[in-house]
Amino acid sequence: MTSARLLPADDPAAIREAAAALAQGRLVAFPTETVYGLGADAANGRAVARVYAAKGRPSFNPLIAHLANVEAAEREGMFNAAAKTLAARFWPGPLTLVVPRSPGCRVADLATAGLDSVALRVPDSSAAHALLSAFGGPVVAPSANRSGHVSATTAAHVADDLGDSVAIILDGGATKIGIESTVVDCTGNRARILRPGAVTRAQIATALGVETLGTGGLGANPGASAAHTDAVVAPGMLASHYAPAASVRLGVREVRPGEALLNFAGAAVPGAQEAAAVFDLSPTASLEEAAANLFTALRALDRPGVTAIAAVAIPGEGLGEAINDRLRRAAAPRDKN
Repeated sequence: MTSARLLPADDPAAIREAAAALAQGRLVAFPTETVYGLGADAANGRAVARVYAAKGRPSFNPLIAHLANVEAAEREGMFNAAAKTLAARFWPGPLTLVVPRSPGCRVADLATAGLDSVALRVPDSSAAHALLSAFGGPVVAPSANRSGHVSATTAAHVADDLGDSVAIILDGGATKIGIESTVVDCTGNRARILRPGAVTRAQIATALGVETLGTGGLGANPGASAAHTDAVVAPGMLASHYAPAASVRLGVREVRPGEALLNFAGAAVPGAQEAAAVFDLSPTASLEEAAANLFTALRALDRPGVTAIAAVAIPGEGLGEAINDRLRRAAAPRDKN
């Protein structure tokens, strides 16, 4: 039994209703040419947190932001020559480009895992285009299935896996391609394939006029578990999350001189009055709100003169597992060389 409303993807009224649901911070599943995506307003950190909660993701890995057209994508990221070439050749289509965030990028820190890059795609699907156009902003949309499950290629798959977590499922029938997009990193001097997908290595090399392409990461899915490595730098690549320059102390019961306090639920922490700075992830003890604020908080507290970030204990259930996973990574010893 699913609580989601199943609506026809070719119905303009259904598209308007789905766009309104996104604007309200709710989750909407919709078909692309690759697989069904679990959509949320990319600019709304709490909506993004609901995506992680619905999928049961073990950590906050970067998500792909979907846009209606190239012009909309270029407002969110900065495209070098390679990125512009690939966008012109393969968009709309099953290709994701990882580029530096633009100064006006609306994608929430939680969706980029606090990185200075953003993963963007313009899907080749009439339903996706209609929804993205009606919504008017970036929409994160990882595959609409529980983490670790097979990607959804029909609306029935979505309902079986995520029906209780989604407001609306737009039914557009079976997807055409059935495997996820190829992810290409265009943040450096040389384009690298981070995840193989529907656009082949040969097609990308031909478009760029090169013989070979570098490969980053291990070819994992966007948001794949980083449990066996340090973290995830972009969808499909295992490397490092945003890490504060200041060291991080976990589960603190007092704030030492010179430290900033990362608090939760207004916990009374000795020394807080003298803290260099204080950021409460959620005064109301909402793990959803805490997840939405996590990377913003780390950036805000990581300021000159702060000797360390003292983080209070965060409950481990639900989204708390992912919050604690990210904090453990931020607190891990780092190579000083």
